[in-house]
Amino acid sequence: MKPASVNRQILSIALPSIVSNITVPLLSLVDVTIAGHLGSAAYIGAIALGGMLFNMIYWIFGFLRMGTSGLTAQAFGRGDNGELMRLLVRSVLIGIAVALLLIVLQTPVIQVAMHLIDASDEVKRHAITYYRICIWGAPAMLSLYSFTGWFIGMQNTRFPMYIAIVQNVVNIAVSLFCVYCLGMKVDGVATGTVIAQYAGAIMAALFFMVCYYRRLGRPLIDHRLLERGALNRFFNVNRDIFLRTLCLVCVTVFFTSAGASYGDITLAVNTLLMQLFTLFSYIMDGFAYAGEALVGKHIGAGDRNALRTSVHRLFAWGFSIALLFTLLYIAGGQPFLGLLTDDEAVIAASASYYAWAVAIPLAGVTAFILDGICIGATATRIMLLSMFISVALFFAVYAAAHTTLGNHALWMAFVTYLFTRGAMQMLLLHRRMPYVL
Repeated sequence: MKPASVNRQILSIALPSIVSNITVPLLSLVDVTIAGHLGSAAYIGAIALGGMLFNMIYWIFGFLRMGTSGLTAQAFGRGDNGELMRLLVRSVLIGIAVALLLIVLQTPVIQVAMHLIDASDEVKRHAITYYRICIWGAPAMLSLYSFTGWFIGMQNTRFPMYIAIVQNVVNIAVSLFCVYCLGMKVDGVATGTVIAQYAGAIMAALFFMVCYYRRLGRPLIDHRLLERGALNRFFNVNRDIFLRTLCLVCVTVFFTSAGASYGDITLAVNTLLMQLFTLFSYIMDGFAYAGEALVGKHIGAGDRNALRTSVHRLFAWGFSIALLFTLLYIAGGQPFLGLLTDDEAVIAASASYYAWAVAIPLAGVTAFILDGICIGATATRIMLLSMFISVALFFAVYAAAHTTLGNHALWMAFVTYLFTRGAMQMLLLHRRMPYVL
């Protein structure tokens, strides 16, 4: 394959994914914005608290998207239409089963969450209302994860982009109608969110039925749906991703908690600088998705030359973008932070930590690209082992240095963790599949 052709394939998958990634936080932002006009700060706190809980829950179950993506891409490369159909049905059914379990367990989950979180009684009361309504959107959200992973595996990221845009439009329209026309409060915001989630899931199902069902020419349910070997592979892949995600959540929660221990200013600084990492991750995730789709397709087709070319092009794009972000962050500096806050004390305090944020793109780019490659190759055990080692090193670095370096030790541990993830994945993947790198 010619590099120019591969570049077009990468961009055709990456760019719509980037747009989709950018729209994801808009659902929460819309809810918070509407809550901000309800007349009480407690509503904002309740929406923020409820949104955080759902973000954590759905993040943990993100394996439904990632596992489905890699397996689907390989079946697509093989031209195995029967398995393509079975993969989608398996993933959707498992997603719905998990969602129903979350609904059944909603009371103990919210009770534990409210016990652990320090908030006023009024905020907790509104947050519980928001949670008990939004939990009914879990079947739609987890089904949508399955559809999104399947579409990516089918080399199609345009459909997830369209769905994400429509979800935001529906969320805004329904939430505003419920709040300003029906006089609802937090319950109206939550209702808008749930309806938007089901609108997205229904839209995904319609895309599948109209554009893929007849083309695949296979029944939705067949005798191989519950085939033991296929189920074992599906659960093994998703188990590794699930455990990896738990490790990632541990690092994220600890980073926030440890930063808070150094005071409000330091917590604000860390939160501000972490937005630079989040912005970079939205872009890099798009190229990781391209890696999932293309690597899986080439492995399924048994085309090692195309596989190697795609991997090399992905790294070229990744390091180019990482270098660009590094230069932008160096040049932007304080003016960029000034766009995020007008608190002069926070901006001034961020100066001594800014170099760590600048180091993130080049330290983390390998991990992002190899995440996509490993998912496409269904080499999820490599991802898990790399994450275990990186998390252990994260805590070891912080434990060894925090008494003398304070918050700098936290950032040093985080940058080390990102770099180690990429380095370990590179080493382990090269040992397993030397023809890829």
